[in-house]
Amino acid sequence: MTTFDSTKSPLHVLLQEIVDGQLQLPDFQRGWVWDDAHIRSLLVSIGRSFPVGTVMLLEVGGEARFQIRPVEGIQLGKDSDSLAERLILDGQQRLTSLTQVLKLSPPVKTKDENKREIERHYYIDIEKALEAGGDLEDAIIGVDAERTIRENFGRDVVLDLSTPEKEFEAFCFPCNQILNSDKWEEGLNEFDSSRFQKYMAFRKLVLSAFREYQMPVIELKRTTSKEAVCLVFEKVNTGGVPLSVFELITATYAADGFNLRDDWFGSQAIKLEGRQARISKKLLLKGVEATEFLQGMTLLHMMERRADDIAAGKKGKEVTPVSAKKEHVLALPLAAYTKWADALTEGYVEADRFLRDQGFHHYRFLPYRSQLIPLSALMVKIKERWREPRVKDKIARWYWCGVLGEQYGSTIETKVAQDLVELLAWIADDGAPEPSTIVSSSFQASRLDTLRSRGSAAYRGIYVLLQREGASDFFWKQRMVDIDKDDIRIDIHHIFPKKWCSDQGLNPKVYDSIVNKTALSYKTNRKIGGKAPSEYLRQIQEDKQVQIDDVAMDEIISTHLIAPGVLRQDNFDEFYTRRKTALLAMIERVMGKIAVHGTVSMETDEEDVESEGVEAES
Repeated sequence: MTTFDSTKSPLHVLLQEIVDGQLQLPDFQRGWVWDDAHIRSLLVSIGRSFPVGTVMLLEVGGEARFQIRPVEGIQLGKDSDSLAERLILDGQQRLTSLTQVLKLSPPVKTKDENKREIERHYYIDIEKALEAGGDLEDAIIGVDAERTIRENFGRDVVLDLSTPEKEFEAFCFPCNQILNSDKWEEGLNEFDSSRFQKYMAFRKLVLSAFREYQMPVIELKRTTSKEAVCLVFEKVNTGGVPLSVFELITATYAADGFNLRDDWFGSQAIKLEGRQARISKKLLLKGVEATEFLQGMTLLHMMERRADDIAAGKKGKEVTPVSAKKEHVLALPLAAYTKWADALTEGYVEADRFLRDQGFHHYRFLPYRSQLIPLSALMVKIKERWREPRVKDKIARWYWCGVLGEQYGSTIETKVAQDLVELLAWIADDGAPEPSTIVSSSFQASRLDTLRSRGSAAYRGIYVLLQREGASDFFWKQRMVDIDKDDIRIDIHHIFPKKWCSDQGLNPKVYDSIVNKTALSYKTNRKIGGKAPSEYLRQIQEDKQVQIDDVAMDEIISTHLIAPGVLRQDNFDEFYTRRKTALLAMIERVMGKIAVHGTVSMETDEEDVESEGVEAES
């Protein structure tokens, strides 16, 4: 069944529908931003009967219910929503510009070429329009709110159109009377009838183009789904505010009187702290996005529906699937949001506690923010049971297989749902199959050779594991987990410094890999400089603030899975081989499976992940 019609509509009819309130905007259509140059260009195109693009409208009354509002500048009074018959999905800026210029009396609020806010009335210089044969490039002019053009920093008035008589004298036609010029024509005829014949030529050449202009229109029927509306808007609305799932749901909930934007972002006006701010108080959760939260909410809602279906005896395709796909997020009812929002907020807090238990201390080093979606939803279902050793071990194994197996680097809508269902089943029954993330994950031994920056999840995961396993700082002689990370400025640094390696002629693809990197304080890194390990270790040990013997220093070095003897001998090759073996053993332990030994090109690209960090390696 066709869900849209394609036709043409007279421009003056569309603009009158906007003024009358029959044509309005959905709430997610915000921010009319066209500048003065764009507006004049649009008027030129209409006046020359050039195409200006298609307008896309949506019939009201269907599944996609939104809070709606009039086009900027239109005052409709109470119950204006009931007037709306169609909503503007694409073409807001064109239709708003044309409405304000052609239908309204107040000056148009726009911007100049320097993005400064200005107010403009628009006119057509009749003489210039006729001389140019209807080419309006130089004929359409904008004047200020007082209907003047000024020079010399506003001191000199070079054009004054502040009264009808001055408009007649300057022979400049106001654009807000293009669609109905009867009053202006009467005034001109009384002021100077000798000009009327020339005016009529202008009317035929220019004004008729505006009055007869046909705007291409695609109208989506009310049967169009919310998902389709969202998709269409994303594809066609290149000049307006990008539409996200969150924006569409916000507009949907607003129709039922609930302000999702205030609930998520907060509101100073009503002194409401937003849910995002509450979640972000936990440092590991900084940057959690509304859409991710809604995906977790959808998982919980659909799990509840699935349980109800099973309890009712439904089977097979009758049972609601658990999903976080866009169409299911868009179908999330307001009742489900209000039911699960507080519980999921606390689920995120519990996820933060779990991640801290696993050694994470800063969101910059979180491998995948998307893995928080099933983890937080899981916490809602099991609450504090995650602390039970047997349960925590299972969750930890799933988590590290996802990180080190780099399972969350691409589309995750299906994975988050599958992981949540399988994890819950596995936690409830030791005989249940392991989650597919564990089954499908693997770690290639040669992957360590290609991990060179924190752009990959595995790189960040190894960095955190080294600290969790007890790595201590060379200078401060404390475990990283016990050091104030902000004051001491811990980051990832080379063990064999880059300068030393370069001077020895070593391959950067080798010495820049994570095998030659570890977590160290800023103070230690300054001591390392570009020196050989044997030299910087000696200088650190002899520092008055440190004063540590070889045995104690070797113990600290060993906490980084480094063989102290080969480091002191400046033996890079032996160091690299032995540390790689030690790192693999640590990875195998947390994943619960043996690394795969094969070959991967040293050119392997890093996978990008959501959160970013600042590389500060020596």
